[in-house]
Amino acid sequence: MKKITIDPVTRLEGHGKIEIFLDDAGNVQNAYLQVPELRGFEKFCIGRKAEEMPQLTTRICGVCPVAHHMASAKALDQAFGVEAPPAAKRLRELMFNAYYIYDHILHFYFLGGPDFIVGPKAPASDRNVIGVINKLGLEIGKDVIKHRAYGQKITAIIGGKATHPVCALPGGMSKPITDKEQQEIEEMAESCVEFAKLSLGVFEKVVLGNEEFMKLIKSNAYNLETYYMGMVDEKNKVNFYDGKIRVVNQSGKEYLRFNPGDYFDVVEERVEEWTYSKLPYLKNVGWRGYVDGSESGIYRVGPLARLNASESMATPLAQQEYLRMYETLGGKPLHSTLAYHWARLVELLYAAERTLELSRDPEITSTDIRRFPTKSGEGVGVVEAARGTLIHHYKLDEEGLIKDVNLIVATTNNYPAICTSVKTAASGLIKNGMVDDGLLNMVEMAFRAYDPCFACATHLIDGRNALVINIYDREKHLVRTIT
Repeated sequence: MKKITIDPVTRLEGHGKIEIFLDDAGNVQNAYLQVPELRGFEKFCIGRKAEEMPQLTTRICGVCPVAHHMASAKALDQAFGVEAPPAAKRLRELMFNAYYIYDHILHFYFLGGPDFIVGPKAPASDRNVIGVINKLGLEIGKDVIKHRAYGQKITAIIGGKATHPVCALPGGMSKPITDKEQQEIEEMAESCVEFAKLSLGVFEKVVLGNEEFMKLIKSNAYNLETYYMGMVDEKNKVNFYDGKIRVVNQSGKEYLRFNPGDYFDVVEERVEEWTYSKLPYLKNVGWRGYVDGSESGIYRVGPLARLNASESMATPLAQQEYLRMYETLGGKPLHSTLAYHWARLVELLYAAERTLELSRDPEITSTDIRRFPTKSGEGVGVVEAARGTLIHHYKLDEEGLIKDVNLIVATTNNYPAICTSVKTAASGLIKNGMVDDGLLNMVEMAFRAYDPCFACATHLIDGRNALVINIYDREKHLVRTIT
């Protein structure tokens, strides 16, 4: 049996490798996406003061710290029996949407976009943001940098820091924003709405206008029929910060709708000896391995899953693009993994519109932003991180110290589907053992569409899984393995 290894995989947050196993005829027999790194947050947070968690968990990742910050704060709200005032919730949601702006821009232009804008089989040296700027022009490159900075600046104004915010506390926020800061945020949000529209125009020109790319999006190699999970408001519209969790099946019909605190009745977690990431699945459906279909408990989260799980967007411009996406690609739900890229840009527009709406809310400068804890117990906080549903579950002792932590991160939720997508893509693309760099990049495109964050996805080690270290010489020959 022949084995093809892609190590490391590229343009993602964290580290990973793909192992593809071929049969004697050179066709794909199996494929795995292995996550070799370990962070361990679920263990070393135990014994800490609970109120430290919103700062500790932001250090899980430098790309999505705002998501961990907010999920943690919401978990502590519940654990301490306190509800944040309306103004504090608005500030939290405002900062959260600003995070979406810079995060979705990052993925489209720096990580996922090069596969389309530069081309999936372009030289590897060109498949990056520099290649994107060379293709689209310097002015768009400047706009990319400027609007990512706007999202981070809004985060810094509200959160105290652009990357690891320190503003959310149990029961609210640490400080209000001033009238001057509100005006500055509003101006940046207005510009971000225009940039989101421009980005959708780029996608239309480069991707929708390219017949080969459209065939790729609709091809079986990138098709996966799973369940979809996402947070919605009371009208089943997409909401990133608060709401209920809705799951739809492969035909788009509602399968479940549940409160975030009930996630443990819905989701089961399993482990495999070859990876440090857990593999969640729908408990009532069951685990059937790395296959799709109604009898497989694999579900997907993130931009496409959120749109599939919802009935509409909550802002007008994003709603227009939402409808156009489904009309163009053949109706709802969409099962194309590569459609995640379009869904992500629809969400970019929604995030910019929602940031603008919240910046204009009269209550956004209110100083009534904190309530104080009344008890010490257990809490679950759930938000929609840019990559999908993020769950923080804490148990506190009577002194307010952490005694148990469970984190199910967006990429962890997606991990079974990512493995299945990689196998499906490899099977559809590799024939008779014939591969080249461009073809292997197209296999990578199957995981890259999810915008995975493997740094976020690996938190738990229980002593049963051995850490294996391979040592190679300068000629890349294996000289020693340490277990």
